Amino acid sequence: MQTLRTPDERFADLPDYPFPPHYVEVSDQDGGTLRVHYLDEGPADGPIVLCMHGEPSWSYLYRKMIPLLVDAGLRVIAPDLVGFGKSDKPTRKSDYTYARHVAWMQEAIIDHLDLRNATLFGQDWGGLVGLRLVAENPDRFDRVIIRNTGLPTGDGQPSAAFMAWQKFSQTTPVFDIGFLLDSATITELSPAEIAAYDAPFPDDTYTAGARIFPSFVPTSTADPESANNAAAWQQLAQFDRPFAAHGTWQGRDLSPGATAAADHADEPFHLRPLSSVPNPPTDSNGAQAGAYVTFDTTGRRTVEARVAISYVS
Repeated sequence: MQTLRTPDERFADLPDYPFPPHYVEVSDQDGGTLRVHYLDEGPADGPIVLCMHGEPSWSYLYRKMIPLLVDAGLRVIAPDLVGFGKSDKPTRKSDYTYARHVAWMQEAIIDHLDLRNATLFGQDWGGLVGLRLVAENPDRFDRVIIRNTGLPTGDGQPSAAFMAWQKFSQTTPVFDIGFLLDSATITELSPAEIAAYDAPFPDDTYTAGARIFPSFVPTSTADPESANNAAAWQQLAQFDRPFAAHGTWQGRDLSPGATAAADHADEPFHLRPLSSVPNPPTDSNGAQAGAYVTFDTTGRRTVEARVAISYVS
């Protein structure tokens, strides 16, 4: 497997990102190794919040939440998925699979850090990967908070908008990641913030992982990960610890109860009902907004951090 490693100078002086890097080597599932980057902030003995980013972002997404969580006495682990951020980037789209992403995070975060009593905070693909980790390691997690995510099984009809995004990601000559993320927020990102989201990708040869990710979302039950996601929902339906979802693609809070497995078939790209934080905090912008707005709008970063802090405390 051929890989690229983004030069360190690309990450110099990024706004609001003073965090020192941490690295771990994992199997690339092809006879070699990959270097995975993660942040580890806060007290070593503090309650752990595992913050997992989505597509096409990286741990920079959590830069505004991390200081608030640390100030509350929490330890924050924020990895960069393989192909993103400061993690290594295999150069061929065929090097990536959904299953490999789960395996890479299992080895890097669950096994290497011996993660226990953790809270998953997963957004977008951070949920598609993170929820699989919870399903496969339920004894390692005390609670789950997810936003704008789920575990699609391909049972229903995907939206036209999603299929257009999937096609765009595979066919567009230029995959402008900073522009895409700026377009996904309510407020405009500054030029420096856009540049920070572009930093991991000096040119298009670094974007194979970001480009291929949308094609991994199961759009039919014939998808190789459809059965694995369905099995994960069966496991999550038995998860009897706190499980909250906010700002879903459906624009609603989820009702209590372990009904994930029974409810998932008709909404393949939405969250499934598990349980909700009582009286979740809201703000004047409303719940249904861009997938990244909660982390890149100052007022809403406080809401997100407050949910995590109150849930873990």
